[in-house]
Amino acid sequence: MVVCSACEDFSLEQGRGSGRLYWSMDPVVRVVSMKASADIPDTNDFILKVADASGKLLYDGSYGDSPESLEVEKGTYSISLRSAPFTRPEFAMPQYGDDREVEVKSGESVHVKLVCRQVNSGVRLKIDPSFLTYCPDGVLYLKGADGKLMYSYTEKRIAYFNPGKVTLILYEEGKDKELLSRDLLPSEILTVNISAPQDPVNGFSISAAVDTSRIWTTEDYVIGGGSGGNDGSDTADAISVADASLHTGETGVWLYGYIVGGDLTSAGKSVKTQDITKNTHLAIAARSSVTAKSSCVAVELPKGAIRDALNLVDHPDLIGTRIYVKGNIVSSYFGTIGLKGTSEYQKK
Repeated sequence: MVVCSACEDFSLEQGRGSGRLYWSMDPVVRVVSMKASADIPDTNDFILKVADASGKLLYDGSYGDSPESLEVEKGTYSISLRSAPFTRPEFAMPQYGDDREVEVKSGESVHVKLVCRQVNSGVRLKIDPSFLTYCPDGVLYLKGADGKLMYSYTEKRIAYFNPGKVTLILYEEGKDKELLSRDLLPSEILTVNISAPQDPVNGFSISAAVDTSRIWTTEDYVIGGGSGGNDGSDTADAISVADASLHTGETGVWLYGYIVGGDLTSAGKSVKTQDITKNTHLAIAARSSVTAKSSCVAVELPKGAIRDALNLVDHPDLIGTRIYVKGNIVSSYFGTIGLKGTSEYQKK
């Protein structure tokens, strides 16, 4: 089960009646009660929407492709982030996101942080063989406000619904019978255990247990760094690019980001994104669209296997790849925060 938190830091720099809206993602992926095969949401693919008070969209697209800034007039702005569209019940479709409103006043800077938690709800049925014997011809449905799903006796996936009332229905002999209804909260996963009693005269029984592993208060570990207090001790606790400056001087730590380019110079302000000529380093950022060097961490590629595997001269296709690198965080490398002495890497 996955809980994804993406912390957005939006900055609105104001002049006389207008300003510029900046954002940077400090992605955090929290994984709880996790099977190794489960997918980690890629925050680069999240859907970002920025709209003014009239509803006019200033940006609508993937976070990874979003510009680094937008010029805005003073007023109220809505900011929304979603991991994927979700309009009807679906299996295996957790949705993460957050929504905020920002009031921009002339001459002010406004900072907004979005924490992307699971916003839909889930139901998982565990059907005991005794129920299959007792009710072999019945069909189970889960019904929410936006539609319903048939839940086969062999189904193992979680069914996701928008928060609200979800009803378990048994269809048998041409009739629907409501077995159970629950009002589900955002991020709540309801596990329903269905079995037949030992005494069939009394009919079958249903027991319901709420699985709270996706409620935000549970213990978790963090992949990707950020506000979770990560120490960089392993990839699960990797430090984000956005937090790298807080860890300068630390050695042998894991750092997380997207490869955005290379060919850095000490005086240059941007990252070269194509036709790279130097194989000694690369730049990583919180999202793949970043080109400002100040938003990046410069990563040293020491001679050997790491340079052979990661240099952008030989592997230009690596741009946009999410990567974890281990090394020593320094305050200045090519005029920005750097990671030197790179000793390990993992591509995710």
